[in-house]
Amino acid sequence: MNGFSPSLLTGERYAVCGLGRNGAAVVHALLGMGAQVQAWDDRNADLPAHPNLTLAPLNDLSGMTALILSPGIPHLLPKAHPVADLARVQGIQILSDAEILYRVVRKSGSKAAFVAVTGTNGKSTTTALIAHLFTMAGRPCVAGGNLGTASLALPLLSDDGVYVIEMSSYMLERLDRFHASAACLLNLTPDHLDRHGDMTGYAAAKAHVFDNMISGDLAVIGTDDDWCRAIASQVAARGVQVMELDVDTLPPFEGPTLPGRHNAQNVGAACAIARHLGLDEAALRDGLKSFPGLEHRLQKVTECDGVSFINDSKATNAEAASKALASYDRVMWIAGGVAKADGIESLAPFFGHIGQAFLIGQDAGTLAATLAMHGVPFQQCGTLENAVPAAFSAALAQTVPVVLLSPACASFDQFRSFEDRGSHFLHICDNIVKSGHSGTTLTQKLEN
Repeated sequence: MNGFSPSLLTGERYAVCGLGRNGAAVVHALLGMGAQVQAWDDRNADLPAHPNLTLAPLNDLSGMTALILSPGIPHLLPKAHPVADLARVQGIQILSDAEILYRVVRKSGSKAAFVAVTGTNGKSTTTALIAHLFTMAGRPCVAGGNLGTASLALPLLSDDGVYVIEMSSYMLERLDRFHASAACLLNLTPDHLDRHGDMTGYAAAKAHVFDNMISGDLAVIGTDDDWCRAIASQVAARGVQVMELDVDTLPPFEGPTLPGRHNAQNVGAACAIARHLGLDEAALRDGLKSFPGLEHRLQKVTECDGVSFINDSKATNAEAASKALASYDRVMWIAGGVAKADGIESLAPFFGHIGQAFLIGQDAGTLAATLAMHGVPFQQCGTLENAVPAAFSAALAQTVPVVLLSPACASFDQFRSFEDRGSHFLHICDNIVKSGHSGTTLTQKLEN
C-alpha cells in the first residue's frame, strides 16, 4: 500500500506510548512492516486487533528495539513520563517516528533525500513551500512530521524522491541516525521552555536538526537572533555548508500568498534548499507563482465590501502574530485565547498598525491591560461570533482594509485546535458575505 515491504521489520519489537493521531499512525505503519508492537495510552488504548499487536501497560521494555513516545509526552522535563524513565533504566532508545522513517527508507534501499525544517515560527509555510516546489517540478515528494501526516505514515519514495519533514523541538530531541541532505533553522524565540528548561535547552534541541550532516549537505539558518547566529557558527565549524539568511537584508517577497518580510526568509530558505537538491530557476519561478499558501497562516479567506478577511489562526504566540501585523499597514485585529507567559508586550512596535483590537477567549483581560497601557483602542468581544462582525463594521467605518485574525494565543480554551479556530473564522466570514452586506464599499470611501 505505501511501498514498504510487509516483512521489512520482521523480528523487531517496538513499544509505542501515546495513541493519539501520531501514535496510532506509528502503530499502523510498524505493523504494516511486520514488526511486533506493544502499545499503550493511559487515557485511550483502543486500536483494531492485530496478531502482532499487544495493548498493555508498558511495564517492561526488555528486548524492545526502541520506545516511540508521542511528541506531547515528555521524556525529560518538566517531569519525565514513567515509561521514559523505564526505558533509560533498561537501556532502550527513545526515538521519534521521523527517526524510524529514515531507518526504514534506508533499509528499503531508497536513497531519497531528507529535508528537515525547524524554527519557532515559519516552519509550516517553509515545509509546504519546499514540497510544492518539488511537486510542481515533477519530483516525487511528500511532506509531513509536525505538519499534517505523521512521518511514519509517509510512503516509500524512489531514489530521486524528497521527504520534507517539519520538526518540532520535541521530535528533534529523539533523533539518532537521521541524516538531512538539507536542513533549515529559521529563527529562535522563547517557546516550549517548560519542556527544555530554558532558552539554552531549547536552542540545543533545535540544533539537533543539523546532526549527522556532512560537507556535501546544506544548512540554511536565519541569523536574526543571537541563538541562531551561534548555531550557524557551530555548524560551519564542523565543515557543513551554511547559508545565512538575515530577514533585514532580504527584499520583501512580492507574492499574493506570501506577504510580509518574514516570508522573504521562508522563500529564501525554500529556494536555497530546492536549488541544492537540483531544481533550476525556471522550476522555482513556476512553483512560487502557483503556491496556494498555507491554510490558517496569513490566508486570505474572502473579501466583502472591499475589506479582506485574513486567517492567521496558526499564530499561537506573539512572535508569530508580529509577522502578521508587520505585513499590513492598517488592520482591525482579532486576538485572544490562552496567552503565552510573556503575553503581547513584545508586539508594542506593531501597535501602530492596529485600528482597533477585538479580544476573545480566556486571557482577553490580560491582552486588554497591555493594549490599554499603550493607548490601543480595544473591545472585549468574548467570542469569534461577536468579534468578526464587530471588526468588519469598524473596518468599514474607519476605512481599514483588513480584518486580521492573528490571535497571539493558543486556542484550546474555546477550540479543539488552531485549525478548528481558523475554520470557525472562515465560516463566520462566509456568513457575512452570504448575508449580502451592502452600502458604501471601502473602495468607494477611499475614492471619495
